[in-house]
Amino acid sequence: MAARPRARSQEAARLSDALAAGTAIDERAALVVATSGSTGTPKGAMLTRANLAASAAGTHERLGGPGQWLLAMPPHHVAGVQVMLRSLASGHAPLGLDVRNGFDPAALGPAHARMTADRRYVSIVPTQLVKTLADPAATEALARFDGVLVGGAACPPSAREAALAAGIRIVRTYGMSETAGGCVYDGVPLPGVEIRVDVPDSRVVLGGPTVALGYRNAPGHPAFAEPGWFRTDDAGTLTDGVLAVTGRLDEAISTGGLTVLPQVVEAVLARVPGVAEVAVFGRPDPRLGEAVEAAVVPEPGATVTVEALRAAVAAEVDRTAAPRALHLLDELPRRGPGKVDRRALVDRFSEY
Repeated sequence: MAARPRARSQEAARLSDALAAGTAIDERAALVVATSGSTGTPKGAMLTRANLAASAAGTHERLGGPGQWLLAMPPHHVAGVQVMLRSLASGHAPLGLDVRNGFDPAALGPAHARMTADRRYVSIVPTQLVKTLADPAATEALARFDGVLVGGAACPPSAREAALAAGIRIVRTYGMSETAGGCVYDGVPLPGVEIRVDVPDSRVVLGGPTVALGYRNAPGHPAFAEPGWFRTDDAGTLTDGVLAVTGRLDEAISTGGLTVLPQVVEAVLARVPGVAEVAVFGRPDPRLGEAVEAAVVPEPGATVTVEALRAAVAAEVDRTAAPRALHLLDELPRRGPGKVDRRALVDRFSEY
């Protein structure tokens, strides 16, 4: 138990450095939110009052009207901040769950009963959805909300299907600190938000009223080189105005001369019988450059084999992208709001 306070202190120090606490701030910025720092030191995204207002208004328009929000995640991430701001913008005090020691799905029912607005919303990450679906009473409680935003990481197809079958009104969100949180719902941008997919790398570029001013103390950062637009590190496709994110360009695995996006492989592996959760990562390899490997949380009582995983990927993607090793875990390492920590997996299994 002693390690938890130290970890929190280290995280607080890391975020304080990213936000440049104690130094002058751009007078146009109403809020500075730290990015998740997936590729190193987190950065502080400067959001204006107009950014935040546009995000809240667009969310309520898409969901069917303003309402009260339940805070079920840490408040220092952009998703948590937005839950509070949306509720306040609707004229309702947000209600919060105590998640300092983890998320308890059993708390959803009592929390919903304490809310007072006609319309009630909650925002969660996929791991919270999976936990909720394992509890029949919590699943029933989640289905009583008028809207359930699910974001921060890719939602397993099996969890999405189970949620819809249970009558849960889930909406998959895509966005980041630099866009005031989720700005694309179920692949469709919120009002005023623009999407572009640039060639040759299929990079997703987002524009519109939710795009931040830029990064704190980092003028001229290439991600904000084009005024009003933010260059993400995600690859995707845009079909009839609907965005599908295929993976992160900065997490691509170079193996045997082929570039593999982990998320593409994960989408296939998530459908393999017995797989509850999966993360694909590249482990340094002297012959291949990187070897594709998979960490899997199996369903209770299920048997998952590397042969089954390889066969599934070879049939749908390419044999070179198939995992060469399987690691069975009780849970996947996470960082930020539900994102898989691939670096932790690389560090953990590089000794093997």
